[in-house]
Amino acid sequence: MKILAVEDDPVARKVLVQALRRLGYEDVTEVRDGMEALAQLEKEPARVIVSDWIMPGIDGLELCRQVRARLKSDYVYFILLTSREADIENQREAIEAGVDDFLVKPLDLQELWMRLRVAERILRYATQVQQLEAFLPICSYCKKVRDDQNYWQQIEGYINARTGSEFSHSVCPDCYQRLIVPELEELKRKAVKPAVERQ
Repeated sequence: MKILAVEDDPVARKVLVQALRRLGYEDVTEVRDGMEALAQLEKEPARVIVSDWIMPGIDGLELCRQVRARLKSDYVYFILLTSREADIENQREAIEAGVDDFLVKPLDLQELWMRLRVAERILRYATQVQQLEAFLPICSYCKKVRDDQNYWQQIEGYINARTGSEFSHSVCPDCYQRLIVPELEELKRKAVKPAVERQ
């Protein structure tokens, strides 16, 4: 599991990285601030971020917000480290920014270990859910989609229920030639036949 350690204080950063490695996490990248963290994530994604809250430039909360705003990327478990008091107001502010977990400095190795074990479990489940959602059972004849309750519905309804997307319908050129033109010709034939019979 790749971990990104974000800490502007060099001594605290060294302590954090050593703690992560003592807990058996060897794949740790360290950066000094939120800007470096975002640049590092573009180069090499991480599944867990352990970040200080108070940093120059982009602080821990803003870093978390920007990580959450990234589209089409795997879920990142975000642990916020702070010397601030863990009162309800601070915890609420962190949770609303998208933080998954909150640790107060000085760093407690056992607490960090527990949070990382939870992160591993949640990331494993998130990966399983993502794989299940990527598998979409669709009828090869009518193109209806089967949902989780074994109910078959039109793909438009299935997507609308999950994303809120609305659809407008049209006819592609292939279907127009294959389906619409023969129907129009059949209607013309039927309209001409009664007229001929009346004469």
